[in-house]
Amino acid sequence: MSNLVEENLKSVRQQMELACQASGRKTEDVKLLLATKTVTLEKLQMAMQAGEVLFGENKAQELRDKFPLMQQYNRVEWHFIGHLQTNKVKDVVKYVTLIHSVDRLKLGQALYQQLIKENKTMDILVQINTSYEESKFGASPETALELVEQLSQFETLNIKGLMTIGKLNATNEETRDCFRLLKSIQAQIKEKSFPRVEMDVLSMGMSGDFKVAIEEGATIIRVGTKVFGERYLPDSYYWDENARQDE
Repeated sequence: MSNLVEENLKSVRQQMELACQASGRKTEDVKLLLATKTVTLEKLQMAMQAGEVLFGENKAQELRDKFPLMQQYNRVEWHFIGHLQTNKVKDVVKYVTLIHSVDRLKLGQALYQQLIKENKTMDILVQINTSYEESKFGASPETALELVEQLSQFETLNIKGLMTIGKLNATNEETRDCFRLLKSIQAQIKEKSFPRVEMDVLSMGMSGDFKVAIEEGATIIRVGTKVFGERYLPDSYYWDENARQDE
């Protein structure tokens, strides 16, 4: 198995390099974040032994469980990439350096209040639902500017950019449209010069569409199954409709 994770990583890195070359970008301008949902500690350790340092978790409980076990690897950086309920904020801000999935004002307020208590700040990305799919979380493209402006009022939050999930089970061109829409929203927000808003980060692209995402300007791609293999839980586990009660 060790060789398989390492081989998969080499393959993904090669594909990243080719996508960067094809779009005239530098390889170092795109970070590979390994999505760790349901991934065993053994596989995570294999990835770290292969030199990977950036990991993203979808569930607060899994993050809590994995973090202490990974403390021996002090180079490791954790991001939170899943839907975040307000009652899980306290758990998540302890462990991560970037939250990719801030998608509503209520969550921004909860983060602000918790961070005030802890006397710290947090880097965040604003999640946009560029595919307009009801199964997905994320602010609508039409409300993105308003949400970023509202979130920029919270001095404990540093808005570093945007995140999206490309259209599921779509053609490359449909997915490309999602990524181009995120890029255009990024440009619109940059023009506004909101406080504490930098807009340098675009987190987009997963195992099935990361090459298209790189071509369209991704600075972080979130790859799981291409490295670790298929998950043993269905997608419905990650699209928890009960979480919508938190809205």
